[in-house]
Amino acid sequence: LIFASNQKDSFPKAMDITNLKNFDAFADADEESGDTSKIHIRVQQRNGRKCITLVEGLADDLDIKRICKAFKKNFSCNGALTKDADGGEIVQLSGDQRTNVKDFLVDQEICRVGQIVIHGF
Repeated sequence: LIFASNQKDSFPKAMDITNLKNFDAFADADEESGDTSKIHIRVQQRNGRKCITLVEGLADDLDIKRICKAFKKNFSCNGALTKDADGGEIVQLSGDQRTNVKDFLVDQEICRVGQIVIHGF
């Protein structure tokens, strides 16, 4: 391909292109370096078709009893609080409520999506 001398100057040079600048898409993402705890949501099979959802790893400064009450009211299910062997509290909900719990925790800004780990089936 041969260009005439007057056409060669009409093309933009590499330095004239403005969209080749360095851009970090994650620069404005809020990173909290101190809060790296994970919240585990598990499903445990009972007998037959019955199962329970376990939510563990919620922060100690949260009112877990109130969160359990909100779970029960919003999801129309039964629930209970139990103590873990490590001293943490576990929320037990009847039925498979994994996606409901995840959506609730993110919507209420209790945690971020990256902190939630869903286990089961």
